[in-house]
Amino acid sequence: MKHLLTIFKYALLVSLSGALMMYAVRGQDLTRIGQYIRSANYFWLGVTMTLSVLGYFSRAYRWKMQLTASRQEVRYWHVYHAMMVGYLANIVLPRMGEVIRCSVLRRTSGVPVEVSLGTVITERVIDVLVLALLLGVVLLLEFNKFWAFIQSLFVDQYDSLAANRGVLLSVAGIAGLLVLVFGYLLFRNLDKLRENALFLKAIAFVKGLLAGVFSVRKMQNKSLFLLHTAFTWLVYYLMDYLAFMCFPETYNLDMKAGLAVLTFGAFGMAAPVSGGIGVFHVFVQSTLLVYGVSKEAGIAYALVVHGAQTILVVLMGGISFVITAIQSGKSPRKLAAESVASHL
Repeated sequence: MKHLLTIFKYALLVSLSGALMMYAVRGQDLTRIGQYIRSANYFWLGVTMTLSVLGYFSRAYRWKMQLTASRQEVRYWHVYHAMMVGYLANIVLPRMGEVIRCSVLRRTSGVPVEVSLGTVITERVIDVLVLALLLGVVLLLEFNKFWAFIQSLFVDQYDSLAANRGVLLSVAGIAGLLVLVFGYLLFRNLDKLRENALFLKAIAFVKGLLAGVFSVRKMQNKSLFLLHTAFTWLVYYLMDYLAFMCFPETYNLDMKAGLAVLTFGAFGMAAPVSGGIGVFHVFVQSTLLVYGVSKEAGIAYALVVHGAQTILVVLMGGISFVITAIQSGKSPRKLAAESVASHL
């Protein structure tokens, strides 16, 4: 039953991606979109892909710094291959790549999953903070352009929430009561739980997780860590901005437009769907509409940029997966089956 529910969940997410892609191209001239894609200047796309490779190398080194701060001595290439396998898994299994890359690192380097997962959580928290900062900068620089856009996204949802305020308050009250009851029962049975092997394992897992989460505090060279963080996001920005050169309709967009595409595109990539498919395309297309780019050109830009990065992840992640399988002493097919089965 658990496997069926998991399969249903992923099928639902894939269907959602498909529905969003259909929404993005609905009522548009598909022939014109195809012409934009065929006539794109792929030299600049090649430049963005080269930058992307450098960004992956930098991101892997940053993760290694976190693991070292958690007292886990790991070879750089083991860290890099585990990370790329995780990115590859995210294309198929939404948001499971983070867990899978930690599992891969355990196989190749013996790093406890809870520790590496804690460092990944810290990494994600830092990325969210950077993304929030970028959003603030975009809104300050382009407030007039995006005010109407933000209203169109949230006004209807706000009206709907206001109309159902009573129901929401009831649900919140019930949830709060359940939390209190659970806390009371936990307190009453704490002595018994301390003798439970499963509970003790859970406590050990949480301690390892927290050790990874707070690894940044113990890092010796915090400046280098921040430098790699800044470099990673600079690469993301240049990838989006230089990709403007691929199309006549986006060629003259300024650097502020590139920052906006980076920010809203990153929100799309963070959505819990396969590789951000659908959500990324809708967000980027909507952002480019604000700058006067047609829907056809906007979706062509999103398709080319996202497609190029997906191909790159498949290539690099596939190579890392094969190398990891060899290091683990298993065939790639068997390793893939075990990785998928362990997360279903």
